[in-house]
Amino acid sequence: MGVSRVNKLNELIHTLCPDGVEYRSLGELGKFYGGLSGKSKDDFTDGNAKFITYKNVYSNPALQIDIEDRVKIADGEKQRTLKYGDVIFTGSSETPDECGISSVVTEKTEEKLYLNSFCFFFRFDDLKIIMPDFAKHLFRSSNLRYQIGKTASGVTRFNVSKKLMENVIIPLPPLEVQSEIVRILDNFTELTAELTAELTVRKKQYGYYRDFLYTADDADVEWTTLDRISENCDRQRKPVTKGNRVSGNYPYYGASGIVDYVEDYIFDGDFLLVSEDGANLLARSTPIAFSISGKNWVNNHAHVLKFDTYELRRYVEIYLNSIDLSKYISGGAQPKLNQENLNKIPIPVPSPERVKYVVSILDRFNTLCHDISEGLPAEIEARQKQYEYYRDCLLAFKELNA
Repeated sequence: MGVSRVNKLNELIHTLCPDGVEYRSLGELGKFYGGLSGKSKDDFTDGNAKFITYKNVYSNPALQIDIEDRVKIADGEKQRTLKYGDVIFTGSSETPDECGISSVVTEKTEEKLYLNSFCFFFRFDDLKIIMPDFAKHLFRSSNLRYQIGKTASGVTRFNVSKKLMENVIIPLPPLEVQSEIVRILDNFTELTAELTAELTVRKKQYGYYRDFLYTADDADVEWTTLDRISENCDRQRKPVTKGNRVSGNYPYYGASGIVDYVEDYIFDGDFLLVSEDGANLLARSTPIAFSISGKNWVNNHAHVLKFDTYELRRYVEIYLNSIDLSKYISGGAQPKLNQENLNKIPIPVPSPERVKYVVSILDRFNTLCHDISEGLPAEIEARQKQYEYYRDCLLAFKELNA
């Protein structure tokens, strides 16, 4: 954040609102409206109007109106449509902290934007007192998120009360102050967006090089199976129900990663775990093969494989996570990759030198693309925290006549 920008902001505050700014409730400033109503499943097939979903709102504080989702709206049908400056909120979540995530329409458009029934929106009576670009930062600030979270109620799922939302208080600094704050905070978000775009490119590069490296020099590849290049340690696994586990320091692994920490261990060393069952075998939202090291406990939901070298283990891990395994998976409601089918998966293994070369290149890409302690993800996280810190500082105004 540039010193000149801070100085200019301080000068504006000192000149325009030295005694503080006015705070008013949303109920005084506008009205809340619900999303789509009276729609059937068929209305969302071959629709003719843009349809804003929960994910559109959740993913970005400034609503992206260039979307693919559509809903069928008949001529003359009465439905609320979103306008420039509207603040859209997610209506419910599994935790109160995630209820009422907001996104603001910051683009002026003549195109009608319809909102699904799982969201609602707030419309200011007068946009002359608040800039939509200021609102996009304001409604995701810690203070506003705290107030919004207090309006949510529920047990297993929490829902935001529009009635209670009317009592949420927001600051209304002069527009010149709002504009300068937007300029400062947008600089942070633009840098984060650039890093995120670079990360997307790097991930595509990773996928390209992975596929290229695994298919190059096919003449030198030996097609083999896991039972010939690794030791299967499944017989050593011991499932322990949650009620019988004793809390401790050793990770307790399941099909998709660490499930718990327990007081004892059954494995000690470097292993590759491969999911044996679970919906993720088909969904692939997380890796189905992942390496573990040290003392640990593994239940019967993950196969345990031991390799002679790090390079071969890592080579197989990357390969299994990159290919379609659906033909080796059985079961309907509960997909399963049993040991027999696991051992049918053909693995292309080149020379040890080639394996080491491939792994060294892909490990560097992986660090850049996925490592949360270094590389682009770490830098993006640091920038995001920096933005959140300055956002909350800049939006904490002294209240007028308090």
